[in-house]
Amino acid sequence: MKFEIEKAIEILSQTPKTLKSLLGNLSEDWVESVENSDEWNPFDVIGHYIHGEKTDWILRAKIILAQAENIKFEPFDRFAQFEDSKGKSLDELLDEFEYLRKENIKTLRNLNITSKQLELKGVHPELGEVNLEQLLSTWVVHDLTHIRQITVHLAKRYSKNVGVWKKYLSILD
Repeated sequence: MKFEIEKAIEILSQTPKTLKSLLGNLSEDWVESVENSDEWNPFDVIGHYIHGEKTDWILRAKIILAQAENIKFEPFDRFAQFEDSKGKSLDELLDEFEYLRKENIKTLRNLNITSKQLELKGVHPELGEVNLEQLLSTWVVHDLTHIRQITVHLAKRYSKNVGVWKKYLSILD
């Protein structure tokens, strides 16, 4: 599929709604950590989305577009949510994410990025040179990756309860 900003925005704008629909008003039993697991629970993932909205996608896009002397991105703290989300409820995080995402989509649209600008490059601290199209495409796929992560987490809550059907439920592999 050819990258187009408006097509990317279709997914980016749906993510907060999807997560609110999936997670809003669920009991703690669904969203708490699975015993003996290092995996992030939904609360952790939503906090991670929020940190990305504040420090990653749009800021990095602006660095690329500015094409200033320094086009190197600041390192992203993939674990900042554990501190930043303390004392908040999952519903509060979902609301904050929804607000930040709306603002970032508005900003993305206002940047009026051209197809030529999608080729502009920045420097990722670990991955090296990347272009704007790759950054924005990654934003979309990052959303979908964490939606999958959340649904796997939810499915695992009943993994012991499904009995013999487990072999037909690939989400539990």
